[in-house]
Parts: sequence; structure tokens; C-alpha cells
Amino acid sequence: MVTGSIYERNGIYYAVVSYYVNGKRKQKSASTGLSIKGNKRRALEFLENMKRTYETQESMENMDGSRIFINDYLDEWLKIIKPLVERATYKSYSNMIEARIKPHFKKLNLLLTEVEPKHIKMLYDEILEQGYTTNTVIHYHAVLHQALAYAVKNDYIPSNPVERVKRPKKNKHIASFYTKEEILTLLDVAKDDPIYIPIILSAYYGFRRSETIGMRWSAIDFENKTITVNHKVIELTENGKTIVYAEDKLKTKSSYRTLPLIPVVEENLLKHKAKLERNRNLFGNSFCTEYLDYVCVNEMGKLFRPNFVSDHFRILLKKYGLKKITFKELRHSCASMLVSEGISMKSIQEWLGHSNFSTTADVYSHIDYHSKQLSADAIGNALKSK
Repeated sequence: MVTGSIYERNGIYYAVVSYYVNGKRKQKSASTGLSIKGNKRRALEFLENMKRTYETQESMENMDGSRIFINDYLDEWLKIIKPLVERATYKSYSNMIEARIKPHFKKLNLLLTEVEPKHIKMLYDEILEQGYTTNTVIHYHAVLHQALAYAVKNDYIPSNPVERVKRPKKNKHIASFYTKEEILTLLDVAKDDPIYIPIILSAYYGFRRSETIGMRWSAIDFENKTITVNHKVIELTENGKTIVYAEDKLKTKSSYRTLPLIPVVEENLLKHKAKLERNRNLFGNSFCTEYLDYVCVNEMGKLFRPNFVSDHFRILLKKYGLKKITFKELRHSCASMLVSEGISMKSIQEWLGHSNFSTTADVYSHIDYHSKQLSADAIGNALKSK
């Protein structure tokens, strides 16, 4: 049985839990990140979540890997990681395990200790035979590797069989993007469209869709001319129902960023803000007040669903006969313009909120004509005949 309590240290609540592994008592503590004043109830909720996590942890650590089926192990592993990863990440892992991994291993009827590289290779081959790309296999490879690495760490199995299966090579996707002229055309035809503000934020800043829909007025400093990415809105399907979920936890630490407020964006944001205030006064109780701090809302104050924005964007392009790209590719279009203007990859990485330089370079090096031209000029000058 897992027990626990909260305690105070340096003005912050901490939680501590005790549990048993093979008759030996273990103890873990963690900061709740909550200040003492007015947060005792939330600290106790944190403790209860932590106790539930370690109840699963306790049962996992007392597990005999030779007596549990791989599918039962995967169910327990999902319980362990649920409070440790983003909600969308957990849902992705859960979907892959339920959709293909568990059905595959159910046919084989394997214990955790009986899983071999050949069984995992069979799964990969099935996915490819169904017409999916190697990128899909790579996602499954990553999830299985992570799940079975936990089993190795806790001595349920001696080694990770996934490590002995060759990871497929990534099928590189070259994203479509708009040129400067195409973006200007888009902004012109969309100026009276309901999703004009999301389009502007994505085109000028290259925000991810979740960051665009999650932008709040409190994150925009009109006095100091800055705009901060610190919140997101995503759309998930859970138990057959589609839900919109908001949280402050972004993709990576680099996703949190403060950027200069571009004048043309500021102008349109202020117009949008004024229009919403007029509508609130005009429509009274019919105006939705649940999302007053959110920027990307419709004329009645309701938050745009992420999938609605993507679907409506596609309809908008078709309506005006514009080149077909996805809403996500507005982010790529922003990056391509920065590259064409000679902005360094390092600066683009920081602008887009990529966690590492290689991600930016891998995605956008093929359009980095400016640096290639500089290299061409340099070698041409160096070998110029006298």
C-alpha cells in the first residue's frame, strides 16, 4: 500500500510517498511547485495523483517478468507514464498500443520474457504491407523501445529486443510552402475571413497550430511590443468523443519564447480586440465569456477548434483558387521566407521554437539558397584567375 503526505520547504509544498518493493520500503519526494499560501487543496490533489502513480509503480516493481503477458505489461506501463508525459503524447502512445501492438502480440500469445526481435520485425512488416510509410514504423519503434527499456531498467527482462531490430530509415517529406507573393495574396483574400487572425499569427510567426489557437491576450504586451508563446490548445479523441484541451505545457522548453510584436500583426490584433469588445456589448448574454483571454475566437467569443481552423483553411484556398497547402505549412512558409531573406538557421530555430539546431537544418536546408549562393560566390572569387 502506498502512503504519503505533504510538507513545507522554503515556502513551497512538497509531496512524499512510501511504497514497498520485495518487502523493502522505498520513499520518493517531489516538489508540487505550489506556494504555501492558498494552495493546500491543490497540493493534496498533487499528492493523490502521485500516490496513484506509485501504486502502479509498486505493482510493476514487484512484477515477475516471466509470469506476465506482454500486453498486460503494456497496460501497466501506460498507467506509469500517463502523469509523466503530455496528454497528446499519452494519447498517441495509447492509440498505437491499442490499434496495432496489442492485437499483434495477442495473436502470438507471448509472455514479456518471450518477446524476441523477430516478433517485433513481424509487426513492422505488417505495418508496411498495409501501405504505411517507414515514418509510421519509426513511431511504433520508438514507443516499443521506450516501453521495453523500462522493463530492462526494472529487471523484468535482461535486454531490450527492440534494440536488435533495425530502425527503418525515415521517409523524408518535403513540405509545401508559399512564397512571399503567395502569402501576400492569401492575406489579401482572407482579410474578412473568420480565421484571418490565426492565419496572420501562423504566417508571420510560424506558430504551431496549437500555439496559434492557444494565444492569449495576457501573453501580448502592447506596451513593450512583445508576444509570448506559453500556452497551447489541442484537439483529442477520447472514448469516441472529440474534446478540446488547453494547457501550459508546450512541446519542448524551446517552445516557450518571447518575440517582438510585428507592427502589422499588432494593428490587426488591436482591430480584432476592438471588434470583440463591440460584439460583447452588442450581444450581451449571448456572447461567450468562457474564452475572454483567448485571441483566436469567433465573433461570438467562442474558441476556434484546431480541426475547424485546418478544415476551413482548406476550404478558403479552394474558394479563391490558391495553391493547396495545409494550415501547418504556413509555419513552413514563414521559415522559407526567413531563409530567403538570409536569416541564419540558428535564428530561425529560435523563432520557430525548435528544440535543437539539427531539426531546423534538416527541415529547411533544401531551401537555404542564400547560403549556397554565398558559398558559390566565395569559391568563385577564391579561384578567380588573375
